[in-house]
Amino acid sequence: MQQRKYLITGATGKTGVHTVNNLLESGHAVRAMVRTEDARSAALRTAGAEVAVGDLLDHDDLLRATEGVTGAYLCYPVRPGFIQGTAYFADAARRAGLEVVVEMSQISAREDAKSHAARDHWIAERVMDWSGVPTVHIRPTFFAEWLVFPWVLDTIVKEGKITLPYGEGRHAPITGQDQARFIAAVLTQPQGHIGKSYELCGPVEMDHHAIADEISRVIDRKIVYSPSTLDEYRAHLQKYDLPEFAIQHFIEVAIDYRNGVFKGTDQVIEQVTGRAPQTVAEFVQAHRPLFGR
Repeated sequence: MQQRKYLITGATGKTGVHTVNNLLESGHAVRAMVRTEDARSAALRTAGAEVAVGDLLDHDDLLRATEGVTGAYLCYPVRPGFIQGTAYFADAARRAGLEVVVEMSQISAREDAKSHAARDHWIAERVMDWSGVPTVHIRPTFFAEWLVFPWVLDTIVKEGKITLPYGEGRHAPITGQDQARFIAAVLTQPQGHIGKSYELCGPVEMDHHAIADEISRVIDRKIVYSPSTLDEYRAHLQKYDLPEFAIQHFIEVAIDYRNGVFKGTDQVIEQVTGRAPQTVAEFVQAHRPLFGR
């Protein structure tokens, strides 16, 4: 196998860290782009990655980061600026002659999305397409990791409840780890994927009553789904010092969720990587200590 070098942005995030490790384990070189040096970036360096500190909103940082790499994974957090960052990234990728970019979008990205972040993702997809850079878009449904975010996990642990205002909507939770296997596979073997968009979902579509039942079974404690109103959800989110941009996104995607935007299952991860994604039960078991006694 010919060793190649890949740029992974958001390298300490839910998908980035696993993508870095998958590529390194396959014998490739990795440039891991991080915003700050900390214990997480130190762990990536120890694993064998080249760590580059930079900002996706700094054009010069991106010119340096893309130099000498074959392909890249573009991942931006839920905060303003993604369209600007994508334009900078597309220019840097064109100059560097990248053979493939895997761009992290979201399943709710569309022209008429009410979430500012979701609409930004839709525009960012178009920017990459217009740029001519060979691009693959991934549009995951809600991550399984959503269950262990503080504003979700706290009510599970303290009250025995999932209180998300998702009505009777359904989705198939997908882990960042499983997405990372797909990202690494597409980066290293992009043939047949360029120009495509993939909705990444887990193996089983569930509503939150069923998710609560699965958590209950694994941790041997009764957890119920007791949805809040949107106003109650906003007040709850505000307790976690989240920026308004993120809160606006979470409120609007809750409405999308009720309307079926996040539903669906797909076998593409298993088809491309040879291994099926984790179920909710497997994810909860792997993170069992987080769920309390």
